Amino acid sequence: MSSFIGFSGLAIESGISMGQAVFMTLTIWALPAKVVLIGAISAGSSMAAAALAVALSSVRLMPMVVALLPELKGPRSRKITLLFLSHFVAVTAWVMAMEQLRHIPRDLRTSYFAGIGVTLVLTNACVVALIYMLSANFPPLLFAALFMLTPMYFLTSLWRSSREQAGKAALLSGLVIFPVMHTIAPGYDLLLTGLTGGAVAFGFHLYVQNLCRKEAQS
Repeated sequence: MSSFIGFSGLAIESGISMGQAVFMTLTIWALPAKVVLIGAISAGSSMAAAALAVALSSVRLMPMVVALLPELKGPRSRKITLLFLSHFVAVTAWVMAMEQLRHIPRDLRTSYFAGIGVTLVLTNACVVALIYMLSANFPPLLFAALFMLTPMYFLTSLWRSSREQAGKAALLSGLVIFPVMHTIAPGYDLLLTGLTGGAVAFGFHLYVQNLCRKEAQS
């Protein structure tokens, strides 16, 4: 919610109306994609370019969806239900689900995740509308400070939900590699950091697996 207060400040300063900001929260949901869209609007990008930028920023959610859907799927789950629930996959809902689904009966998991997702989206849509109505009482510095909570929240949430050491290795390598990539190729820093950090984490995972095999054989 604090992150969405910061998002509301960004939207207000960028000339986005309350209706547009609420609509973006309901339909796009993932916060980084909305920030990318506002950046594209502010830069005067075409609709096609803005749509492409948002789509590319949301590709990062695909592995999360792939990891979550087998956990959600029950004996009577319909594809249309799983497709609908995939809309709510963002860091918060994904972390909560990956931590708790193992404790939920399989036939109730889709209902459980639907409750999480719908509550998060509707609550934060209300937060955005409320901040717009109260925006005159909020200093810009407070908006900026609250918005900066977003990357810290993502980092701590992903660290906590990592089931394997490879996930933590990916986070640590990303933190180390990003400043280097930003210096070398600022326009492609996130992409190159993700590729390099992911490769480092995968190599670390293979190394740990080989150690475990050798220990088992000995």
